[in-house]
Amino acid sequence: MTRFTLALVAWTRRLPLSWVRALGVVLGWVLYLVVGSRRRVVFTNLRLCFPQWSEAQVRACARQHFVNFAKAWLDRGWLWHADPDTIQRRLRLTGAVHELHGSAPTVIFAPHFVGLDAGWTAITQQLPRHFTTIYTDQANAEADAWILQGRQRFGGVRLFRRIEGVKPIIAALKAGEPLYLLPDMNFGPEESVFVPFYGVQACTVPSLSRFARLSRAKVVPLLARLTAEGYDIEVLPAWKDFPTADALADTALMNLRLQSYIDSMPAQYYWVHKRFKDRPNGETPPY
Repeated sequence: MTRFTLALVAWTRRLPLSWVRALGVVLGWVLYLVVGSRRRVVFTNLRLCFPQWSEAQVRACARQHFVNFAKAWLDRGWLWHADPDTIQRRLRLTGAVHELHGSAPTVIFAPHFVGLDAGWTAITQQLPRHFTTIYTDQANAEADAWILQGRQRFGGVRLFRRIEGVKPIIAALKAGEPLYLLPDMNFGPEESVFVPFYGVQACTVPSLSRFARLSRAKVVPLLARLTAEGYDIEVLPAWKDFPTADALADTALMNLRLQSYIDSMPAQYYWVHKRFKDRPNGETPPY
């Protein structure tokens, strides 16, 4: 990711949103046609998770996913660089927002939909709490600095690097700083468990259960949906039966509930990720 590319994305904040989204359609089609390796990953994920779909349905969802991915990537131009009034007008925070008020320890379950940065920006800009999240360093130093600056633009936020461990995260949770957690990806078999995801065993970190249990926090799902006007950021009611003493069962339940969220907007989930690359019992990866 070059400095010119980042500057170009930042420049799009000057354009009407409809123009930015039109550029996203063009970029999404280019990515779909050119990046064959990721296109095949998306096809594989969709075929595994939706075996009832026809090949035409798989390909249609894949094409729309690349378009949504590109739109959301370009949207970071205005999310991280536009004036605050424009941003707030385009981010509609809805649902059980009261769950994010007060000082109770709270883990926000934020699945990997394309609008994940829109969800983070909405709560850090619009709610009077200090939020935390976990950050993975980027290989490109310029991109790393750009992302860090964007995600720290609003509020008294803290970004914990994965290498820092769990102790500072737990301390922040107990101090009343909600954790924006995205645990629904394959981060490798170390400290992960295999639980079903759409009926396929998936390597999954049990961090949602672990953080909630250690800090006695409630778990509040947050779903970011890309729309023509910007994003709808829906806060769902806190889960009543989570966590339990069984982290494996909790993580399986997390994936099951995640499936219901994905079913409502399948083309907006992060299918470009190799969700099933690590396999139990020496199975062959599907990619």
